[in-house]
Amino acid sequence: MKLNEKLFANMRAATKTLMGQGPKAATSAIHEALKVLTPHKAAAAQQAAAAREGAATMRDLNTPPAHARAAGRDSVVPPIPPTQAQAGAQAEPASQDTAAPTQEQYVKNAVQEATAAFNNLMPDLLAKLDRAGASGHTAFKMPHFDLPGMHGGAASTPAEALPGKFTDGSFTNAAGTRTYKLYEPSSYNGQPMPLVVMLHGCTQDPDDFATGTQMNALAEEMQCLVVYPAQSMQANSSRCWNWFNAVDQQRGQGEPSIIAGITEAVMHNHAVDRSQVYVAGLSAGGAMATIMGTLYPELYAAVGVHSGLPFASAHDLPSALAAMKGNFGPQKASGKSIPIIVFHGDKDTTVHPVNGDELIKRGAHHESKGFVTEPGRVPDGHAYTRTVHQRADGTPQAEQWLIHGAGHAWSGGNARGSYTDGKGPDASREMMRFFQTKR
Repeated sequence: MKLNEKLFANMRAATKTLMGQGPKAATSAIHEALKVLTPHKAAAAQQAAAAREGAATMRDLNTPPAHARAAGRDSVVPPIPPTQAQAGAQAEPASQDTAAPTQEQYVKNAVQEATAAFNNLMPDLLAKLDRAGASGHTAFKMPHFDLPGMHGGAASTPAEALPGKFTDGSFTNAAGTRTYKLYEPSSYNGQPMPLVVMLHGCTQDPDDFATGTQMNALAEEMQCLVVYPAQSMQANSSRCWNWFNAVDQQRGQGEPSIIAGITEAVMHNHAVDRSQVYVAGLSAGGAMATIMGTLYPELYAAVGVHSGLPFASAHDLPSALAAMKGNFGPQKASGKSIPIIVFHGDKDTTVHPVNGDELIKRGAHHESKGFVTEPGRVPDGHAYTRTVHQRADGTPQAEQWLIHGAGHAWSGGNARGSYTDGKGPDASREMMRFFQTKR
Protein backbone atom coordinates (compact mmCIF):
# COMPACT_ATOMS: atom_id res chain seq x y z
CA MET A 1 0.00 0.00 0.00
CA LYS A 2 1.10 3.57 -0.66
CA LEU A 3 -0.68 4.75 2.47
CA ASN A 4 1.77 3.20 4.93
CA GLU A 5 3.80 6.33 5.73
CA LYS A 6 0.71 8.38 6.46
CA LEU A 7 -0.85 5.44 8.33
CA PHE A 8 2.18 5.03 10.56
CA ALA A 9 2.27 8.77 11.29
CA ASN A 10 -1.39 8.68 12.30
CA MET A 11 -0.91 5.58 14.44
CA ARG A 12 2.08 7.13 16.20
CA ALA A 13 -0.13 10.07 17.09
CA ALA A 14 -2.77 7.57 18.30
CA THR A 15 -0.13 5.90 20.46
CA LYS A 16 0.58 9.14 22.31
CA THR A 17 -3.13 9.55 22.92
CA LEU A 18 -3.44 5.96 24.13
CA MET A 19 -0.77 6.41 26.79
CA GLY A 20 -2.16 9.68 28.09
CA GLN A 21 -5.93 9.28 28.08
CA GLY A 22 -8.69 6.81 28.81
CA PRO A 23 -10.25 4.09 26.64
CA LYS A 24 -12.89 6.33 25.07
CA ALA A 25 -10.34 8.85 23.82
CA ALA A 26 -8.06 6.03 22.73
CA THR A 27 -10.80 4.41 20.69
CA SER A 28 -11.55 7.73 19.00
CA ALA A 29 -7.86 8.24 18.22
CA ILE A 30 -7.52 4.84 16.61
CA HIS A 31 -10.64 5.35 14.51
CA GLU A 32 -9.28 8.73 13.39
CA ALA A 33 -5.91 7.23 12.48
CA LEU A 34 -7.52 4.44 10.47
CA LYS A 35 -9.50 6.83 8.29
CA VAL A 36 -6.45 7.03 6.04
CA LEU A 37 -7.06 3.40 5.08
CA THR A 38 -10.33 4.14 3.28
CA PRO A 39 -10.23 7.86 2.36
CA HIS A 40 -13.13 7.52 -0.07
CA LYS A 41 -15.39 6.54 2.81
CA ALA A 42 -14.50 9.64 4.80
CA ALA A 43 -14.99 11.87 1.73
CA ALA A 44 -18.30 10.23 0.91
CA ALA A 45 -19.48 10.61 4.49
CA GLN A 46 -18.56 14.31 4.51
CA GLN A 47 -20.32 14.98 1.21
CA ALA A 48 -23.36 13.02 2.35
CA ALA A 49 -23.48 15.08 5.53
CA ALA A 50 -23.20 18.29 3.50
CA ALA A 51 -26.01 17.13 1.26
CA ARG A 52 -28.21 16.40 4.25
CA GLU A 53 -27.53 19.87 5.66
CA GLY A 54 -28.39 21.43 2.31
CA ALA A 55 -31.59 19.44 2.12
CA ALA A 56 -32.57 20.66 5.55
CA THR A 57 -32.21 24.33 4.59
CA MET A 58 -34.11 24.13 1.26
CA ARG A 59 -37.22 22.05 1.43
CA ASP A 60 -38.97 21.29 -1.87
CA LEU A 61 -42.70 21.52 -1.32
CA ASN A 62 -43.44 19.91 -4.70
CA THR A 63 -42.54 16.24 -4.51
CA PRO A 64 -40.50 15.22 -7.59
CA PRO A 65 -41.42 12.11 -9.58
CA ALA A 66 -40.01 8.75 -8.48
CA HIS A 67 -37.30 8.56 -11.16
CA ALA A 68 -36.09 12.05 -10.24
CA ARG A 69 -36.01 11.17 -6.53
CA ALA A 70 -33.88 8.12 -7.32
CA ALA A 71 -31.51 10.19 -9.43
CA GLY A 72 -31.25 12.74 -6.65
CA ARG A 73 -30.36 10.10 -4.12
CA ASP A 74 -27.72 8.67 -6.44
CA SER A 75 -26.13 12.06 -6.94
CA VAL A 76 -25.51 12.66 -3.24
CA VAL A 77 -22.42 10.42 -3.20
CA PRO A 78 -20.11 10.96 -6.19
CA PRO A 79 -18.51 8.01 -7.98
CA ILE A 80 -15.57 6.54 -6.12
CA PRO A 81 -12.30 7.70 -7.73
CA PRO A 82 -10.55 4.86 -9.57
CA THR A 83 -7.35 3.36 -8.33
CA GLN A 84 -4.20 3.85 -10.37
CA ALA A 85 -4.57 0.39 -11.92
CA GLN A 86 -8.22 1.05 -12.76
CA ALA A 87 -7.33 4.40 -14.34
CA GLY A 88 -4.85 2.67 -16.63
CA ALA A 89 -7.42 0.10 -17.56
CA GLN A 90 -9.94 2.80 -18.44
CA ALA A 91 -7.52 4.24 -21.00
CA GLU A 92 -7.97 1.06 -23.07
CA PRO A 93 -11.16 0.22 -24.98
CA ALA A 94 -13.49 -1.73 -22.71
CA SER A 95 -14.05 -5.36 -23.56
CA GLN A 96 -17.61 -6.63 -23.71
CA ASP A 97 -16.61 -9.44 -21.32
CA THR A 98 -15.10 -7.12 -18.71
CA ALA A 99 -17.43 -5.39 -16.30
CA ALA A 100 -16.31 -2.23 -14.53
CA PRO A 101 -15.65 -2.72 -10.83
CA THR A 102 -18.62 -1.78 -8.74
CA GLN A 103 -18.54 0.52 -5.74
CA GLU A 104 -19.12 -2.51 -3.50
CA GLN A 105 -16.11 -4.31 -5.02
CA TYR A 106 -13.94 -1.22 -4.62
CA VAL A 107 -14.87 -0.89 -0.95
CA LYS A 108 -14.25 -4.62 -0.40
CA ASN A 109 -10.77 -4.38 -1.95
CA ALA A 110 -9.94 -1.30 0.10
CA VAL A 111 -11.02 -2.99 3.33
CA GLN A 112 -8.90 -6.04 2.51
CA GLU A 113 -5.87 -3.80 1.94
CA ALA A 114 -6.66 -1.93 5.16
CA THR A 115 -6.93 -5.19 7.07
CA ALA A 116 -3.51 -6.36 5.91
CA ALA A 117 -1.90 -3.04 6.81
CA PHE A 118 -3.66 -2.87 10.17
CA ASN A 119 -2.73 -6.44 11.15
CA ASN A 120 0.90 -5.79 10.18
CA LEU A 121 0.97 -2.58 12.19
CA MET A 122 -0.76 -3.58 15.42
CA PRO A 123 1.84 -6.01 16.85
CA ASP A 124 4.51 -3.29 16.54
CA LEU A 125 2.20 -0.69 18.05
CA LEU A 126 1.31 -2.92 21.00
CA ALA A 127 4.97 -3.77 21.55
CA LYS A 128 5.78 -0.06 21.72
CA LEU A 129 2.97 0.47 24.19
CA ASP A 130 4.32 -2.36 26.34
CA ARG A 131 7.83 -0.91 26.24
CA ALA A 132 6.47 2.52 27.11
CA GLY A 133 4.63 1.02 30.08
CA ALA A 134 7.80 -0.68 31.23
CA SER A 135 9.57 2.69 31.07
CA GLY A 136 7.35 4.18 33.73
CA HIS A 137 4.24 5.38 31.90
CA THR A 138 0.83 4.79 33.39
CA ALA A 139 -0.41 1.24 32.84
CA PHE A 140 -2.61 1.04 29.77
CA LYS A 141 -5.46 -1.35 28.97
CA MET A 142 -6.26 -1.68 25.28
CA PRO A 143 -9.86 -0.58 24.65
CA HIS A 144 -12.22 -2.57 22.49
CA PHE A 145 -13.17 -1.07 19.18
CA ASP A 146 -15.24 -2.79 16.56
CA LEU A 147 -13.74 -2.62 13.08
CA PRO A 148 -15.35 -5.29 10.87
CA GLY A 149 -12.80 -7.53 9.21
CA MET A 150 -9.85 -6.17 11.19
CA HIS A 151 -9.64 -8.64 14.05
CA GLY A 152 -6.78 -11.12 14.02
CA GLY A 153 -8.19 -13.28 16.79
CA ALA A 154 -11.18 -15.41 17.54
CA ALA A 155 -13.90 -13.15 16.10
CA SER A 156 -12.62 -13.46 12.53
CA THR A 157 -11.52 -17.10 12.45
CA PRO A 158 -14.48 -19.45 12.08
CA ALA A 159 -13.46 -23.09 12.12
CA GLU A 160 -12.64 -24.67 8.76
CA ALA A 161 -15.59 -26.17 6.92
CA LEU A 162 -15.41 -29.95 7.25
CA PRO A 163 -17.88 -32.74 6.47
CA GLY A 164 -18.66 -33.43 10.12
CA LYS A 165 -20.95 -31.48 12.48
CA PHE A 166 -19.68 -28.65 14.71
CA THR A 167 -22.48 -27.86 17.14
CA ASP A 168 -23.03 -25.63 20.16
CA GLY A 169 -23.84 -26.83 23.65
CA SER A 170 -24.09 -25.57 27.22
CA PHE A 171 -23.54 -27.08 30.66
CA THR A 172 -24.62 -25.75 34.06
CA ASN A 173 -23.91 -26.90 37.60
CA ALA A 174 -23.55 -25.25 41.00
CA ALA A 175 -20.23 -23.68 39.94
CA GLY A 176 -21.71 -21.92 36.93
CA THR A 177 -22.49 -22.21 33.23
CA ARG A 178 -20.12 -22.64 30.28
CA THR A 179 -20.87 -23.10 26.62
CA TYR A 180 -18.93 -25.49 24.41
CA LYS A 181 -18.64 -26.69 20.82
CA LEU A 182 -18.56 -30.34 19.84
CA TYR A 183 -17.15 -31.74 16.61
CA GLU A 184 -18.58 -35.02 15.37
CA PRO A 185 -16.68 -36.46 12.40
CA SER A 186 -18.66 -37.49 9.33
CA SER A 187 -17.82 -41.13 10.09
CA TYR A 188 -19.70 -41.03 13.42
CA ASN A 189 -22.85 -43.12 13.28
CA GLY A 190 -23.31 -43.95 16.96
CA GLN A 191 -20.30 -46.27 17.29
CA PRO A 192 -17.95 -45.72 20.30
CA MET A 193 -15.19 -43.23 19.56
CA PRO A 194 -12.38 -41.57 21.52
CA LEU A 195 -13.10 -38.11 22.96
CA VAL A 196 -10.59 -35.25 23.18
CA VAL A 197 -11.32 -32.24 25.42
CA MET A 198 -9.53 -29.12 24.11
CA LEU A 199 -9.03 -26.13 26.44
CA HIS A 200 -8.22 -22.86 24.69
CA GLY A 201 -5.78 -20.19 25.84
CA CYS A 202 -6.44 -16.60 26.92
CA THR A 203 -8.39 -14.38 24.46
CA GLN A 204 -9.32 -17.46 22.39
CA ASP A 205 -12.62 -19.24 21.87
CA PRO A 206 -13.61 -22.68 20.50
CA ASP A 207 -13.73 -21.60 16.84
CA ASP A 208 -10.36 -19.89 17.00
CA PHE A 209 -8.75 -22.79 18.86
CA ALA A 210 -10.23 -25.37 16.50
CA THR A 211 -8.91 -23.39 13.54
CA GLY A 212 -5.43 -22.95 14.96
CA THR A 213 -4.91 -26.50 16.20
CA GLN A 214 -6.67 -28.11 13.20
CA MET A 215 -7.94 -30.76 15.61
CA ASN A 216 -11.25 -31.14 13.78
CA ALA A 217 -9.45 -32.19 10.61
CA LEU A 218 -7.57 -34.78 12.67
CA ALA A 219 -10.87 -35.93 14.15
CA GLU A 220 -12.05 -36.67 10.61
CA GLU A 221 -8.86 -38.61 9.89
CA MET A 222 -8.55 -40.47 13.19
CA GLN A 223 -12.27 -40.83 13.90
CA CYS A 224 -12.78 -39.20 17.27
CA LEU A 225 -15.03 -36.63 18.92
CA VAL A 226 -13.57 -33.27 20.00
CA VAL A 227 -15.20 -30.94 22.53
CA TYR A 228 -14.08 -27.34 23.15
CA PRO A 229 -15.31 -25.85 26.44
CA ALA A 230 -15.45 -22.03 26.30
CA GLN A 231 -14.37 -19.77 29.13
CA SER A 232 -16.78 -16.88 29.69
CA MET A 233 -15.79 -13.24 29.92
CA GLN A 234 -17.80 -13.02 33.12
CA ALA A 235 -15.50 -15.57 34.75
CA ASN A 236 -12.35 -13.99 33.31
CA SER A 237 -12.30 -10.83 31.20
CA SER A 238 -9.47 -12.22 29.04
CA ARG A 239 -11.18 -15.62 28.69
CA CYS A 240 -8.32 -17.30 30.63
CA TRP A 241 -9.16 -20.44 32.56
CA ASN A 242 -8.62 -19.59 36.24
CA TRP A 243 -5.91 -22.20 36.87
CA PHE A 244 -4.35 -20.06 39.64
CA ASN A 245 -7.42 -19.85 41.92
CA ALA A 246 -7.50 -22.24 44.87
CA VAL A 247 -11.17 -23.13 44.27
CA ASP A 248 -10.36 -24.01 40.66
CA GLN A 249 -7.76 -26.55 41.78
CA GLN A 250 -10.18 -28.80 43.65
CA ARG A 251 -12.16 -31.79 42.51
CA GLY A 252 -15.88 -31.11 42.38
CA GLN A 253 -15.37 -27.36 42.69
CA GLY A 254 -15.16 -24.38 40.35
CA GLU A 255 -14.10 -24.72 36.75
CA PRO A 256 -12.75 -28.28 37.06
CA SER A 257 -16.25 -29.45 37.99
CA ILE A 258 -17.70 -27.65 34.96
CA ILE A 259 -15.16 -29.08 32.51
CA ALA A 260 -15.61 -32.56 33.96
CA GLY A 261 -19.38 -32.04 33.68
CA ILE A 262 -19.08 -31.09 30.00
CA THR A 263 -16.94 -34.18 29.41
CA GLU A 264 -19.47 -36.45 31.11
CA ALA A 265 -22.40 -34.80 29.31
CA VAL A 266 -20.80 -35.54 25.92
CA MET A 267 -20.11 -39.11 27.07
CA HIS A 268 -23.74 -39.48 28.13
CA ASN A 269 -25.19 -38.12 24.89
CA HIS A 270 -22.78 -39.81 22.49
CA ALA A 271 -21.12 -43.19 22.16
CA VAL A 272 -17.67 -42.66 23.68
CA ASP A 273 -14.96 -45.21 24.41
CA ARG A 274 -14.48 -44.48 28.12
CA SER A 275 -10.92 -45.80 28.04
CA GLN A 276 -9.98 -43.19 25.43
CA VAL A 277 -10.93 -39.82 26.88
CA TYR A 278 -8.15 -37.22 26.79
CA VAL A 279 -7.68 -33.57 27.74
CA ALA A 280 -5.29 -31.03 26.22
CA GLY A 281 -4.81 -27.27 26.26
CA LEU A 282 -2.67 -24.24 25.47
CA SER A 283 -1.18 -21.83 28.00
CA ALA A 284 -3.89 -21.21 30.64
CA GLY A 285 -5.81 -24.04 28.99
CA GLY A 286 -2.71 -26.22 29.29
CA ALA A 287 -2.47 -25.43 33.00
CA MET A 288 -6.16 -26.33 33.38
CA ALA A 289 -5.62 -29.56 31.41
CA THR A 290 -2.96 -30.51 33.99
CA ILE A 291 -5.46 -29.80 36.77
CA MET A 292 -8.11 -31.93 35.06
CA GLY A 293 -5.78 -34.89 34.60
CA THR A 294 -4.61 -34.62 38.20
CA LEU A 295 -8.06 -34.31 39.79
CA TYR A 296 -9.90 -36.77 37.52
CA PRO A 297 -7.46 -39.58 36.66
CA GLU A 298 -10.34 -42.04 36.29
CA LEU A 299 -11.91 -39.82 33.62
CA TYR A 300 -8.91 -38.85 31.49
CA ALA A 301 -6.48 -41.45 30.16
CA ALA A 302 -3.76 -38.95 29.16
CA VAL A 303 -3.00 -35.22 29.13
CA GLY A 304 -1.51 -32.90 26.49
CA VAL A 305 -0.01 -29.59 27.62
CA HIS A 306 1.28 -26.90 25.28
CA SER A 307 3.08 -23.94 26.87
CA GLY A 308 1.33 -24.62 30.18
CA LEU A 309 2.15 -24.96 33.87
CA PRO A 310 2.23 -27.69 36.54
CA PHE A 311 -0.65 -28.54 38.86
CA ALA A 312 -1.24 -26.01 41.67
CA SER A 313 1.86 -24.01 40.75
CA ALA A 314 0.07 -20.85 41.95
CA HIS A 315 -2.71 -19.89 44.36
CA ASP A 316 -3.37 -16.26 43.39
CA LEU A 317 -2.42 -13.72 40.72
CA PRO A 318 1.02 -12.75 42.14
CA SER A 319 2.07 -16.37 42.51
CA ALA A 320 0.69 -17.06 39.00
CA LEU A 321 2.94 -14.39 37.53
CA ALA A 322 5.87 -15.85 39.46
CA ALA A 323 5.10 -19.37 38.24
CA MET A 324 4.92 -18.14 34.65
CA LYS A 325 8.47 -16.89 35.11
CA GLY A 326 9.54 -20.27 36.50
CA ASN A 327 9.34 -19.58 40.23
CA PHE A 328 7.12 -22.26 41.77
CA GLY A 329 5.72 -22.50 45.26
CA PRO A 330 5.78 -25.70 47.34
CA GLN A 331 4.65 -28.70 45.31
CA LYS A 332 1.26 -30.13 46.24
CA ALA A 333 0.81 -33.86 46.29
CA SER A 334 -0.65 -34.79 42.90
CA GLY A 335 -1.44 -38.45 43.55
CA LYS A 336 -1.41 -40.85 40.62
CA SER A 337 0.63 -39.76 37.60
CA ILE A 338 -1.08 -40.24 34.25
CA PRO A 339 0.54 -40.24 30.80
CA ILE A 340 1.45 -36.73 29.65
CA ILE A 341 2.88 -35.13 26.50
CA VAL A 342 4.33 -31.62 26.74
CA PHE A 343 5.24 -29.06 24.07
CA HIS A 344 7.11 -25.85 24.85
CA GLY A 345 9.13 -23.31 22.87
CA ASP A 346 12.54 -22.51 24.31
CA LYS A 347 12.03 -18.82 23.39
CA ASP A 348 8.70 -18.55 25.20
CA THR A 349 8.75 -15.30 27.18
CA THR A 350 5.16 -15.64 28.43
CA VAL A 351 5.44 -18.99 30.23
CA HIS A 352 9.06 -19.93 30.94
CA PRO A 353 10.18 -23.24 29.39
CA VAL A 354 11.18 -24.55 32.83
CA ASN A 355 7.46 -25.14 33.34
CA GLY A 356 7.64 -27.88 30.71
CA ASP A 357 10.55 -29.49 32.55
CA GLU A 358 8.58 -29.42 35.79
CA LEU A 359 5.52 -30.96 34.15
CA ILE A 360 7.59 -33.87 32.87
CA LYS A 361 9.34 -34.26 36.22
CA ARG A 362 6.01 -34.58 38.01
CA GLY A 363 4.31 -36.62 35.29
CA ALA A 364 7.02 -39.25 35.08
CA HIS A 365 8.15 -39.32 38.70
CA HIS A 366 6.93 -42.82 39.67
CA GLU A 367 6.44 -44.61 36.37
CA SER A 368 9.53 -43.73 34.32
CA LYS A 369 12.28 -46.35 34.24
CA GLY A 370 14.44 -44.63 31.67
CA PHE A 371 14.36 -42.11 28.83
CA VAL A 372 15.46 -41.66 25.25
CA THR A 373 16.37 -38.31 23.70
CA GLU A 374 16.41 -37.61 19.98
CA PRO A 375 16.95 -34.36 18.04
CA GLY A 376 15.03 -33.43 14.93
CA ARG A 377 14.09 -30.60 12.60
CA VAL A 378 10.99 -29.67 10.62
CA PRO A 379 11.88 -29.08 6.94
CA ASP A 380 12.33 -25.30 6.56
CA GLY A 381 11.19 -24.96 10.18
CA HIS A 382 12.26 -25.27 13.80
CA ALA A 383 14.68 -27.77 15.26
CA TYR A 384 13.47 -29.64 18.33
CA THR A 385 14.54 -32.11 21.01
CA ARG A 386 12.15 -34.95 21.84
CA THR A 387 12.59 -36.85 25.10
CA VAL A 388 10.53 -39.97 25.82
CA HIS A 389 10.28 -41.34 29.38
CA GLN A 390 9.45 -45.02 29.27
CA ARG A 391 7.79 -47.45 31.63
CA ALA A 392 9.35 -50.79 32.49
CA ASP A 393 7.49 -52.41 29.57
CA GLY A 394 8.87 -49.85 27.12
CA THR A 395 5.64 -47.90 26.59
CA PRO A 396 5.84 -44.08 26.93
CA GLN A 397 4.72 -42.51 30.19
CA ALA A 398 5.79 -38.97 29.42
CA GLU A 399 6.99 -37.23 26.29
CA GLN A 400 8.58 -33.79 26.05
CA TRP A 401 9.08 -31.70 22.91
CA LEU A 402 11.35 -28.67 23.35
CA ILE A 403 11.04 -26.57 20.20
CA HIS A 404 14.13 -24.48 19.51
CA GLY A 405 13.43 -20.90 18.48
CA ALA A 406 9.68 -21.10 19.14
CA GLY A 407 7.72 -18.74 21.35
CA HIS A 408 4.31 -18.89 23.01
CA ALA A 409 2.30 -20.53 20.22
CA TRP A 410 0.74 -23.84 19.19
CA SER A 411 3.41 -25.74 17.28
CA GLY A 412 2.50 -26.68 13.71
CA GLY A 413 -0.74 -24.75 13.92
CA ASN A 414 -2.74 -23.00 11.20
CA ALA A 415 -1.92 -19.30 10.84
CA ARG A 416 -5.66 -18.51 10.56
CA GLY A 417 -5.89 -19.20 14.29
CA SER A 418 -4.29 -17.07 17.00
CA TYR A 419 -1.10 -18.10 18.84
CA THR A 420 0.17 -20.56 16.24
CA ASP A 421 3.59 -21.33 14.78
CA GLY A 422 3.50 -23.29 11.55
CA LYS A 423 7.28 -23.82 11.58
CA GLY A 424 7.16 -26.26 14.46
CA PRO A 425 6.38 -29.98 14.61
CA ASP A 426 2.67 -30.81 14.44
CA ALA A 427 1.68 -30.77 18.12
CA SER A 428 -1.91 -31.84 17.41
CA ARG A 429 -0.91 -34.90 15.42
CA GLU A 430 1.80 -35.89 17.90
CA MET A 431 -0.61 -35.54 20.82
CA MET A 432 -3.13 -37.79 19.09
CA ARG A 433 -0.42 -40.36 18.40
CA PHE A 434 0.65 -40.26 22.04
CA PHE A 435 -2.93 -40.47 23.29
CA GLN A 436 -3.69 -43.52 21.20
CA THR A 437 -0.54 -45.43 22.15
CA LYS A 438 -1.53 -48.69 23.84
CA ARG A 439 -0.37 -48.94 27.44
